[in-house]
Amino acid sequence: MTQNYEHPRERWSGVHGMVDKWLHDRQDLIVCYSELAQQAKADTPVNSKQVQKLCNIMVDYTSAGHFEIFEQLCREAEAFSDQKAIELSQKILPLIQVSTDVILDFNETCDSSGDLEKALPAELSNLGEHLADRFQHEDILIETLHTAHQELADS
Repeated sequence: MTQNYEHPRERWSGVHGMVDKWLHDRQDLIVCYSELAQQAKADTPVNSKQVQKLCNIMVDYTSAGHFEIFEQLCREAEAFSDQKAIELSQKILPLIQVSTDVILDFNETCDSSGDLEKALPAELSNLGEHLADRFQHEDILIETLHTAHQELADS
């Protein structure tokens, strides 16, 4: 849920809380992904509930990023008149979209694939590479559009 804040400190604190929760959700995503990747690597039978859990966590995390977090981070940069941060976000958000497409494709493959066992190791490897890139880009956004404004919010 997006929110509007009036005072810079209030904005920064509100966005900070959203980002903290979202990063906690990211940790859940990483744990779930790692568990499933270990299963696939060990050639153990794939637990379809585990695959569905990963898909659900990923889609929720991705949706929150696009429809809440990134929007609030960009609004924060605008509120602090941080043109450099705004320009950086315009470069990074399309890079994040690439991983979003991979996440949605993975989710669709898992929903429609009758023989997921054979495809899962390669799909998870591709997904893992894109998630790692995504997390790096998200961290840059957080640092540039949010953390950098802490001192300004405190003043």
